[in-house]
Amino acid sequence: FFYFLCCLIVYAQPTDCEREVWNQVNAVLQESESILSGLQAYKGAGQEIRDAIQNPNDMLLQERAWNSVCPLVIRLKKFYAFSLKLEEALQSLLESLTCPPYTPTQHLEREQALAKQFAEILHFTLRFDELKMRIPAIQNDFSYYRRTISRNRLNNMNLDIENEVNNEMANRMSLFYAEATPMLKTLSTATTNFVTENKTLPLENTTDCLSTMASVCKVMLETPEYTSRFNSEDTLLFCMRVMVGVIILYDHVHPNGAFNKSSKIDMKGCIKVLKDQPADNVEGLLNALKFTTKHLNDESTPKNIRTMLQ
Repeated sequence: FFYFLCCLIVYAQPTDCEREVWNQVNAVLQESESILSGLQAYKGAGQEIRDAIQNPNDMLLQERAWNSVCPLVIRLKKFYAFSLKLEEALQSLLESLTCPPYTPTQHLEREQALAKQFAEILHFTLRFDELKMRIPAIQNDFSYYRRTISRNRLNNMNLDIENEVNNEMANRMSLFYAEATPMLKTLSTATTNFVTENKTLPLENTTDCLSTMASVCKVMLETPEYTSRFNSEDTLLFCMRVMVGVIILYDHVHPNGAFNKSSKIDMKGCIKVLKDQPADNVEGLLNALKFTTKHLNDESTPKNIRTMLQ
């Protein structure tokens, strides 16, 4: 617990053997706050779109709606492009934190700086998805863009945006934003691909790494001796998001999932820890467990676990 506590609440300096991967991931993480700020500031073009739809023959209103939506679509492309960078960063970290001959616990001890980065990626991901769930304007704006672009081509409206978001890019973005939790979906797919592509690496190396992190987070959150060392509520939220993030990844890559009785994650304990927190802090996290996991509705999931998440 000591090593993971350190890497969660203390800035761990990378060792020489960690530095190459750390630098690569750090370059991505440095963008994360500006991505979140851009998402928080997203207001949407709802009024302009409504005006254009209600007055289909008013070209000024059509143009105003189009010119309002285009910069937003550019911003949405930036978020999507960041998800691809995050996917690459996560796979690099998984490679470092699961490679033989070390156990997950030994990796956490040896590579504290990389473990912290792994946690930071999950923290960002849960924050992004919590915000995205509260902004229905994103899908409304993007749907309007896709519906309108061919008509605007006929009307010779400003179509410079097609240089940025062509049809292929729009299709990929559409799939991304259709997800309730798009960043978590990206990381779940990335983790599944990592396991599939590394057939010589025992699956347990990955699942044990994830279950170890989940277990340590749970113990830290339910033990006053550890939570008393947290310097703010932000650290508590950080720890909860990391726990939920690794549970979701585990559930996607383990054949039986996280909820099965054979799971190495104490799901009942993890959910209880979340439900003991103020509801406002954990609503998004409980929703992530409900809607982003793969095995919750399996017959093998104990009924009391399902009841706890209802």
